[in-house]
Amino acid sequence: MNHFRQITEKLNAYALDGMLLTGEANRFYASGFHSIATDGAALVTRGKSYYFTDSRYIEAANRYVQGAEILMVSRGRGYAVLLEEAIRRHRLHRLGYEDATMTVADFETYRKALSCEMIPATRLLLELRRVKDEEELQNIVSAQRIAERALEEILNEIRPGVTEREIAARIHYLILHYGAENKSFDPIVLTGANGSLPHGVPTDTKIKNGDFVTMDFGCIYNGYCSDMTRTVAVGFATEEMQLVYNTVLSAQKAGIAAARAGVTGREIDGAARRVIAAAGFGDHFGHSFGHGVGVEVHEAPNAGPGSEQRFPSNTVISAEPGIYLPGKMGVRIEDILILREGGCRDVTKAAKELTIL
Repeated sequence: MNHFRQITEKLNAYALDGMLLTGEANRFYASGFHSIATDGAALVTRGKSYYFTDSRYIEAANRYVQGAEILMVSRGRGYAVLLEEAIRRHRLHRLGYEDATMTVADFETYRKALSCEMIPATRLLLELRRVKDEEELQNIVSAQRIAERALEEILNEIRPGVTEREIAARIHYLILHYGAENKSFDPIVLTGANGSLPHGVPTDTKIKNGDFVTMDFGCIYNGYCSDMTRTVAVGFATEEMQLVYNTVLSAQKAGIAAARAGVTGREIDGAARRVIAAAGFGDHFGHSFGHGVGVEVHEAPNAGPGSEQRFPSNTVISAEPGIYLPGKMGVRIEDILILREGGCRDVTKAAKELTIL
């Protein structure tokens, strides 16, 4: 799977002769081949696409990259040299680049070495990536199924005396065991008062009876991410815990009911936020309702209060409202949604009614 053709078809709309891709995520999106950090570059022109890499990846690139000429950089013939040769060959005058991710140092190197004008064009890739094709959607669903298998198993290991760090390590093992390529991000596992930290880091804090345990994790399958959060209680849940949990769940359901192609992120976020505010917890929900999920676990578009752009069909977003009470607890519940005309598909099958282990 690659998207060279789709990028080529967008060049005219952005008045570009070509698009240079040096960032890890967009390079993968274009070529379907993953290499780390800056270890590669892709060039898309109207007539031909290229993939450049070094000796560590050249054999694999030749095996997996289709629809592009593959060239190896070497000492004295680095990326800038090979790019300049292609630029002259195709007479490129306006070359798009990833202004959102390219460093100033790399930009200056390319600007001095290439005989064309470099045009900021991150938006071209953002526009393409926000709409998923069927293969991309299936990869996201497959990643989600792996994460759900890990969740089902890890629930049997959550008990008093086990630490956040131990649960996080087991989640990482389980997603790999069940077929993931990697984790989408470092698993977040927080218990008790630590749960008020939305993106807290697992510690050696031990789980106790009467604690909430929040687990936020995902995995990568065929280059595409999943993202899921579940919060469970251990031993018992107080009335306050139940109120907080049920408020978050009601807010999530309200946001999901509002989620469909053609609406804005602000509208979806607002449906959930009103539920939390009405319950008296409005000051304790600081982040957005959701974010885009795809090649990256956090990508455009954002479903938040400031999101005014209308979502197209086949946009994938998370649905993750939360309430965070400093010194007490935190609750977050997260699913993944595929937006369609007239509604959405919630691809997350894991149970989300309050579970007391």
